[in-house]
Amino acid sequence: MNRFAGLAIVDRLRLRKPAEKFLHAASKTGFQVAMAAARQFKATQKLVGPQRLPKASKPELFDLAPSEEQEMLRDAARSFAIEQLLPAAQAADTNAQAPAELLVQAGDLGLSLLGVPESLGGAGSERSVLTNVLIGEALAQGDLSLAVACLAPSAVSTALTLWGDAQQQAAYLPAFTGDKPPVAALAVLEARPLFDVFTLSTKARRSDGGFVLDGTKAFVPRAAEAELFIVAAELDGTPALFIIESSAQGLSAKADPGMGLRAAATATLDLSNVKLPTNALIAEGSAAVYAECIALSRLAWCALAVGTSQAVLDYLVPYVNDRVAFGEPISHRQAVAFAVANVGIELEGMRLLTYRAASRAEQGADFMRPVALARRACIDKGMLIGSEGVQLLGGHGFIKEHPVERWYRDLRAIGVMEGALLV
Repeated sequence: MNRFAGLAIVDRLRLRKPAEKFLHAASKTGFQVAMAAARQFKATQKLVGPQRLPKASKPELFDLAPSEEQEMLRDAARSFAIEQLLPAAQAADTNAQAPAELLVQAGDLGLSLLGVPESLGGAGSERSVLTNVLIGEALAQGDLSLAVACLAPSAVSTALTLWGDAQQQAAYLPAFTGDKPPVAALAVLEARPLFDVFTLSTKARRSDGGFVLDGTKAFVPRAAEAELFIVAAELDGTPALFIIESSAQGLSAKADPGMGLRAAATATLDLSNVKLPTNALIAEGSAAVYAECIALSRLAWCALAVGTSQAVLDYLVPYVNDRVAFGEPISHRQAVAFAVANVGIELEGMRLLTYRAASRAEQGADFMRPVALARRACIDKGMLIGSEGVQLLGGHGFIKEHPVERWYRDLRAIGVMEGALLV
């Protein structure tokens, strides 16, 4: 790098600034890869059995109002979203990567600690799906894509707490409670038409001493810098979850930014003859555990859809009141006023369905149907709200000076994404 910097031709061709930017990015990536390869996941204590968070107490009356503690956590997440995520969102979208210092601050919030039991060094005292939904919604009010980048590692720590055995928890969970928690990701989605989450092309076969995985995963957040993955693959005709460290031979990631979720630094994860030990399989390949994982993941995306839709509404109301056309605010026009009102109505429907599904999951009741209803509403109405936001801003909705076009692109991802997040 020093020799390159001393070349006179660099200045003559006006390549110094682009070259410095490229070299900085290359060296940064190199250090990240080296750190990922250097970390060794080892058990720091021997557990008699897996540690689980107790279920939240069941209220006597049906009430979705958050508790005082939940309000405090939600307010802290919302403050971080408005003060930190929102100002950084446009640059992160352009660069297709979240700022490193912002991700460090998100780690300092302890997002990955909430799902880890106190007995393992975490901050979780009980299993509260609704609390996780409230936090996800609050973060998405700043920016959906950055919220995905911040929450992706907690999907792995939550999955290990919910379904990992004693050996898996002892080996991996202590890393999430340290000063520098690992970057991790849940990889389920595959890039093929009419993808069915219960019919996977990624295959796992049994071999002497473990398993061998082959396949490709798509839109995995922060995959290029991740140190740990939970990957969905078909084993003996049934979808199952596997723990894979980034140092595994045959595992590689390639950046693959999409139309939305750009700040999440999504990438394609290739698995070519990846050999895993027997203890890499989560919950013995249980089909019920995999179905629960998918439902909780879809619920997480619903929470982000609600948060981003709230951000759209919060931006629309002052805009239509301040925007003057033909001598009066455009909000005085009935068509505009009714459109904004419809956004508020659909948003409350999305929120109620999402909270109800989270409440049933929290109480241990069957929540598959409520999640399906919430997801359907958030896919359709979330995309409608994003489109209305762009439409009501007119020409301003089409330019990057206003954040609505970015929110619209991110809301389109709700109907596409599978996995990546967990509540």
